[in-house]
Amino acid sequence: MTFTPRPRPDAYNPARELAVRVLLRVLAGETFAAPALDAALQSARLPGRDSGLATHIVYGTLRHFLGLNTALTPMLTEGTHPKIRALLLAGTFEKLHLDTPPHAVVSEYVNLARGARLAPPGLVNAVLRRIEAPAPSEVTRTEMPGWLSDIYRAAYGEAAGAVFADLLTPQPLWLSLSGAGLRALEAEGSRTQPGPQGMDRVELSRPLRETEAFGRGWAQPINPASLACVDALGAVDGERVLDLAGGVGIKAAMLAARGARVTSVDLLPRRHELARANLDRLGLQADFLSHDLTQPLDLPRAAHVLLDAPCTGSGTLRSHPEIKLRLTPEVVGQMAELQARMLPNAAALVEPGGTLVYSVCSVTPQEGPEVVAGFLAAHPEFVAEDIPEIEVPHIPAGDGLLTVPEGGIDGFFIARLRRRSDG
Repeated sequence: MTFTPRPRPDAYNPARELAVRVLLRVLAGETFAAPALDAALQSARLPGRDSGLATHIVYGTLRHFLGLNTALTPMLTEGTHPKIRALLLAGTFEKLHLDTPPHAVVSEYVNLARGARLAPPGLVNAVLRRIEAPAPSEVTRTEMPGWLSDIYRAAYGEAAGAVFADLLTPQPLWLSLSGAGLRALEAEGSRTQPGPQGMDRVELSRPLRETEAFGRGWAQPINPASLACVDALGAVDGERVLDLAGGVGIKAAMLAARGARVTSVDLLPRRHELARANLDRLGLQADFLSHDLTQPLDLPRAAHVLLDAPCTGSGTLRSHPEIKLRLTPEVVGQMAELQARMLPNAAALVEPGGTLVYSVCSVTPQEGPEVVAGFLAAHPEFVAEDIPEIEVPHIPAGDGLLTVPEGGIDGFFIARLRRRSDG
């Protein structure tokens, strides 16, 4: 008997398989897109162009998920396997929103379905040949759940349409650069464009971690709206500053770079390890303390306190689009309650005449203006102040301001509060 080997399936781009497998995990709620994609790309070591394609597919599919799902739902059963759905979502995104020719999309995803055993090739072929953009609707215009798009409209009014459109575009890279860092990036062929808060918008010629600027500590990624929270404290050179809910210490690094003596406080000790490593790279120093900020903190008072509180992240949907697929009004309420418990403990650490900045990367009124209004009503020893040095586009919001998430800027609520000298 003669053995006839089965023909090998046609080749497919591994970037698409990587993207589908990352999407599968994110849509299952196992992880967030950024860490999952970063880990997958580091492991796969794809060429730069393929890494870019995988990134485009993952984030683009998540940003356009509601519209893509609207188009796919009539063509699939309720029990469609998550692997099949993830593959078809990616293929539909590429067909409807990228410049890949439709026949190439069908061919690539059929080969991927067969070669990676992710889905029945015949089903993929039939769906991707027939799929069309859904009729324009509120869902396709905003790509948000209705309750969340209502919040954006209430916050930004006539500008909301432009905000919705901008949140569907790729997130630019913002870097805080020294002069040496700027020169090093340009010498490597990267393109830079000055932006607000002294930031630069950068198109890299190579991965960030492979640049001289990053390796020598001349570059720090941070969104201009996030940096505005730091700048809202005013001059901090030589001053003691408490960075509360400091996370992985990016704002602590920016404060230290401005000459502050920083103590960064966070609940999770592992975040301090990441913060120390980053500060070492930058040649900066800060002190770290682990503490639950819903409980009073026994530290000497400081003239400058920053509470960048845990929040829903509803102002960061461009870079974290999966948030809008998981967020509920109930979660917003829970986060607002948490923030309202933390703010008085932060305020207790402000010395008379000192400054407290409260910020959240959220656009919901419950987490921003309402938390601050409730605090001020209960604490007459504090008053709200105008916020200096804010160059990012912003609008008034209660006793603070709300940055406008256009042009790659995140949506942050920021309030600056002053403790009375006799308070």
